[in-house]
Amino acid sequence: MSYLMNSSEILQTIQMIDQQHLDVRTVTMGVSLLDCADTSVERCAEKIYDKLCLKAEQLVPVACGIEQEFGIPIVNKRVSVSPIALVAASCTDEDYTPIALAMDRAARQLGIDFIGGFSALAQKGFTESDIRLIRSLPQALTGTSLVCGSVNVGSTKAGINMDAVGIMGKIIRATAEIDPIGCAKLVVFCNAVEDNPFMAGAFHGVGEPECVINVGVSGPGVVAHALKACKGEKIDTVAETIKRTAFKITRMGQLVAQEASRRLDVPFGVVDLSLAPTPAIGDSVAEILELIGLERCGTHGTTAALALLNDAVKKGGVMASSHVGGLSGAFIPVSEDAGMIRAAEEGALTIDKLEAMTCVCSVGLDMIAVPGSTTADVLSAIIADEAAIGMVNNKTTAVRLIPAIGKDVGDRVDFGGLLGSAPVMPLHEGSAGEFISRGGRIPAPLHSLRN
Repeated sequence: MSYLMNSSEILQTIQMIDQQHLDVRTVTMGVSLLDCADTSVERCAEKIYDKLCLKAEQLVPVACGIEQEFGIPIVNKRVSVSPIALVAASCTDEDYTPIALAMDRAARQLGIDFIGGFSALAQKGFTESDIRLIRSLPQALTGTSLVCGSVNVGSTKAGINMDAVGIMGKIIRATAEIDPIGCAKLVVFCNAVEDNPFMAGAFHGVGEPECVINVGVSGPGVVAHALKACKGEKIDTVAETIKRTAFKITRMGQLVAQEASRRLDVPFGVVDLSLAPTPAIGDSVAEILELIGLERCGTHGTTAALALLNDAVKKGGVMASSHVGGLSGAFIPVSEDAGMIRAAEEGALTIDKLEAMTCVCSVGLDMIAVPGSTTADVLSAIIADEAAIGMVNNKTTAVRLIPAIGKDVGDRVDFGGLLGSAPVMPLHEGSAGEFISRGGRIPAPLHSLRN
């Protein structure tokens, strides 16, 4: 594969890496655990540990080798696994926490940053295993450091499982009461994708191969730098600049993905070209929106600017690789974006504006700290709103809420590392308890009847 065509492009890429926060955000190995099924949860956990240590043994050494040889920072090395509710379906035990502990132990042995897939797919209803996994989430996520979980509660094809929505509000609340950091490792999805390399929502889908390499690239700082040269230009020029920049970012990601695939002798899956911000200054999606022409992220025009950004990123990526997948677009996690944090603290970015922005960006209401007094019904109602956006618009949406126990609006919560910190944001008053308690299923929209 031809990647860098001339010395000018080589120098541009070096500058992107050295000065503009360009990196490969994650090399994620997906591993199928379906053959680890057992009637005993302890034996299932042992099989999972053994298989992960075997399959992913070389992931970190290979990624570090590529990083050193190519000079491209690879921030995270991760593993995603088959949804554990499927793997553990034969288990007769009620508590799946031992499996989470085995996953955590394997992750530490492998030296990876996170392992995702303590998950259930419940968009149309529950199996007994789904219920067991969901009930295990509070202990599983607070009792481990590296395990991430997710539950898919809706899809465009199936509608929204309001029973699952109602339960997940209670689960998030219960997790926060043990340790709020557990909520940072829990995502509630609508239209979850099977090849997402980003945490906390990554899992290895049932349509995936036995083992696969998916890469997530990121470059908000690179896009922001490119847009500084567009001052006074028309929107068309802005879109073209973002598209060209996304092309370069994606080509770098594909280079790393294909090299990792070759060295590990594992199929290359996708490059996810999502712009994933970090708390570092200059690595912010909010800054990109402001460079497009907004005084502050969150003001009127923010949704339109984000739609422009998301579309241009996808167009540039698709031109660069025939295997673009995952989520691919722009993430807006409040705690992980310095510009978003500033806008939220100043009151320019509200929960309602964030919800509107999720209609046009990659995922949803991500890493948002809410008052510690927030009830389970309110959490469920927020999940329902976000799932409805995903269902009707045939896109992936997600919710990652952190009830900040003991804190209120205006306080700040620190999560550390890439998770950053977030101001506690105000929510609307009024109860949706009766709506949530009805349960049942919101029917799929008319345009789901495609075949």
